[in-house]
Amino acid sequence: MPTDDLPETFHVTTDEQLRAVSNLTRHRIMAVLRFEPATITQIAERVGLAKGSSSYHVRLLERAGLVKVVRTRKVRGVTERYYAMAARSIVLPDPGEGGPDVLMRHAVADLEASPVDERHVGMAHLRLTDEQFAQLGARLQALAEEYRQLSDPSLPDVSLVFALFHPAPREQAERSAK
Repeated sequence: MPTDDLPETFHVTTDEQLRAVSNLTRHRIMAVLRFEPATITQIAERVGLAKGSSSYHVRLLERAGLVKVVRTRKVRGVTERYYAMAARSIVLPDPGEGGPDVLMRHAVADLEASPVDERHVGMAHLRLTDEQFAQLGARLQALAEEYRQLSDPSLPDVSLVFALFHPAPREQAERSAK
């Protein structure tokens, strides 16, 4: 299925959808389906799950509207279903002040599970004007989009995560940590 047929974005708006994307296993399944459709067996192999577990998680994602069947075919009398993302990108609701950021939690879990010699991690503390802050955010988004356009489904997965934010004042950060 060509990804040209997919809507650009899917906005997570219901509790069922939020629960579906909040699970790390389902997050990893969606990553498998990011570039091309896959069967339950293919998903299970890529994520390292039993087929039954893979099927369970895909059904929850499908029921929430995050993935869908895009193709079927008969193989030895059994209907094989190919699943794909419901849209090119999933937009999560803002967690609100002090709320858990599901996307960043999943990114950190994926980072911690990745081989040490296959990571590029850095952090920079900057002092920027509001205009510079906005420009940097736009440049990061543009760079990510440029490389997303270059993505080839036949190549290994690579994740890019960035966060540009104004840290909370120290007192507020300490209260949130308690």
